Amino acid sequence: MGNTLTFSVDKFTFTVPTDRQYHPDGLWVQARDGRLAIGLTDYRQQNSGDVAFAEMAEPGTVVAAGERLGNVETIKVDIELASPVSGTVIKVNEKLELEAEIINQDPYGEGWLVVIEPAAGEGATLLSPEAYYEHSHAQALEEIGKS
Repeated sequence: MGNTLTFSVDKFTFTVPTDRQYHPDGLWVQARDGRLAIGLTDYRQQNSGDVAFAEMAEPGTVVAAGERLGNVETIKVDIELASPVSGTVIKVNEKLELEAEIINQDPYGEGWLVVIEPAAGEGATLLSPEAYYEHSHAQALEEIGKS
C-alpha cells in the first residue's frame, strides 16, 4: 500500500494511503492497469459502522460521475454510493456477497468495491491524499464537536 497519512480522533485512528485519490464522499480511486478500482475509505467505513450488506452495480453498467454505483448497509446507516468517476463497471468484488464485512476489515485492500473502465476523456475532480486527509480529519473533529 505504500505510505499512509494517519490521524486520530478520540479513540479512533484513521489512515489515508498516498497511492490513490479520493472523493469527498469517502470513496477512494486507484489506477490499476488503465482501470480504476474504487472502495470506501477507512474514515467512511469506520464512521458508518459494521457493514452487513453491499450491493454494487452489475458488470457492464455504464455510470456517470455522481450516478448510483451501489448501496452499503451497515448497522447504523444505509449508504447510497455515487460513482466518483464516469465509466463502465467491469468487475465487482465477489467477496462482498458473502463477506461484506471485508469492507471494514480491509478497506484499502480486499475490501474494494468495483473496478471501472474509465470513460474516454474521464478527468474526474478527485482529492489528493493530503487534501482528503485534511477533509476527513475536519469531518471527524466536527463530529465530536471539536471543530
